[in-house]
Amino acid sequence: MGNFTELDMYLFGQATHYDIYKKLGAHPAEIRKKKGILFDVWAPHAAEVYVIGTFNDWNETANPMRRLEPAGIGIFEAFIPKAELGDLYKYLIITPDGRKLYKADPYANYAEVRPGTASRIADIEHFKWTDDKWMDKRKQTEDVYAEPMAIYEVHPGSWMRHPGREDDGYYSYREMAAALTKYVKGMGYSHVELMGISEYPYDGSWGYQVTGYYAPTSRYGTPEDFVYLVNYLHKHGIGVILDWVPAHFPKDAHGLADFDGCPLYEYADPRMGEHPEWGTKIFDYGKSEVKNFLIGSALMWIEHYHIDGLRVDAVASMLYLDYGKKEGQWIANKYGENKNLEAIEFFRHINTLITGRNHGTVMIAEESTAWPMVTGPADKGGLNFTYKWNMGWMHDFLDYMSLDPYFRKNNHHKMTFAMSYNNSEKYILVLSHDEVVHLKKSMWEKMPGDEEDKFRNLKSAYSFMMGHPGKKLLFMGQDFGQLREWSEERELDWYLMEEPRHRQLNEYFRELLHIYRKYPAMYEQDSDWNGFEWINADDADRSIYSFVRKSKNGKNSLLFVCNMTPVARDDYRVGVPKKGTYHLLLNSNEARFGGTEADKSRPASYKAVKSECDGREYSISYPLPPFGVAVFRVM
Repeated sequence: MGNFTELDMYLFGQATHYDIYKKLGAHPAEIRKKKGILFDVWAPHAAEVYVIGTFNDWNETANPMRRLEPAGIGIFEAFIPKAELGDLYKYLIITPDGRKLYKADPYANYAEVRPGTASRIADIEHFKWTDDKWMDKRKQTEDVYAEPMAIYEVHPGSWMRHPGREDDGYYSYREMAAALTKYVKGMGYSHVELMGISEYPYDGSWGYQVTGYYAPTSRYGTPEDFVYLVNYLHKHGIGVILDWVPAHFPKDAHGLADFDGCPLYEYADPRMGEHPEWGTKIFDYGKSEVKNFLIGSALMWIEHYHIDGLRVDAVASMLYLDYGKKEGQWIANKYGENKNLEAIEFFRHINTLITGRNHGTVMIAEESTAWPMVTGPADKGGLNFTYKWNMGWMHDFLDYMSLDPYFRKNNHHKMTFAMSYNNSEKYILVLSHDEVVHLKKSMWEKMPGDEEDKFRNLKSAYSFMMGHPGKKLLFMGQDFGQLREWSEERELDWYLMEEPRHRQLNEYFRELLHIYRKYPAMYEQDSDWNGFEWINADDADRSIYSFVRKSKNGKNSLLFVCNMTPVARDDYRVGVPKKGTYHLLLNSNEARFGGTEADKSRPASYKAVKSECDGREYSISYPLPPFGVAVFRVM
């Protein structure tokens, strides 16, 4: 009998067992012509381990596990013919001092619906995929950085719900597939980023305190149902990114904390192994088996579930030993510094491995500090992430846009500063869920002025964001002007789409997305000055920004003009990069977008004349309305 071989143990001990999820956990097996379930768990400090579940009426001594040789590795195994797919189970761990711990399986592929905490036996080896076209295209991607990426960030449990049901009213993964795909594809997003997919016990954590790193949450259905969602999105040309949380884990009794009676997945010293502010445990990135646990989880999502990228949460908390800690609560590294050398090496390993084995996939860092070379190559001292969330841009952008327009002239630099460091990393511009909760207000409510001004401000804000270099991410509900802050306890206020202004804002953002996807100038050279040129970055008195986005082949460059005040500039003239005709692609003041001008009432084309403006030999005249945005294609 045996599932876990000496070779498996060796690879596990080297953190190089890349399909560890096929070995540890509960898996259908046939041994000596008997069919059943083979259970394997890592618990080196345990004195004894038993499998308890519905198949043995939770009898604590019915199914003991045997410790495999070499015993020091700490793998326990049991084959149970009576166990079947769908059965609930836990591990009963007897500690050396005689305590009983009832633990869910760290490698379980499925879990009991909360508030239950047991694992559930599942078979994830027989998924039916029909997304070959998408997967082949992903493999053949020449340069991920030259591809468009406009991400719709989604919390599945509160995106849309069934009204009037006695349960939570959640859409299942299968129900969500059609509804979410229809919306996302119609809008023009290229990707969805799903929050809270790895199993977690507490709804209010939004999925950022994980107990099941190998299991899609059962809140919305089975693993097969989740595959259906991913497969459906792929078949309709939409990429899927998951939030992934290797930074910390909760202390729930059934979880990873003190798993076998001692610190196992976490650092043993609480100065290394605990987040005082968060009340959670920190993974031990120096322990091979723990690194393998995390690496195996990431690879499973990417390779087994066809996920296109992982957004790694709370990277800064992993990199800094003193993150969120006071003096005396942390230990310096061997050089006397606050850098977690083991976490740094972990990132270099996993990022190189994931993107090396899976061409076309991405690893995204939510890193909130100025740590250098987050997206730099590992062999040159970088962490080798594909992208980094641009938190600096986000804070400056929101600070500026929330100001009364009268005061914006004194803060003009907040919108231009990000270009001074744009080439230092590969960035994603983010307006995420974190910015519309905890009394931070929705994007609509952040905008100054009366109701009409809020909508006009938001259109100019989104225009600047979409034109600015960097991939894009917007949290659900903000593209139609959700009025209330987001809450995981209710669905988005979709009824607002019945009101003209919200519907018009949604149509405007859709237009921005379609322009973004259509013109390579908008995304091909995000981190290259060859892809961007300021026309006028210094028009602070009028609070107007003008710039050009350029494609690699020099064709179809786009000129953006954004007026950030309610003052009309009827005599406005903007310098242009060259002689020629400039075709008006977008006028934010059209009636279909809630503006005051009849649709298509503006001339379609503007011929540049030899008239110096903004330091340019040629310019065009374009009467600029209050909060007006104009986007031109350079013919």
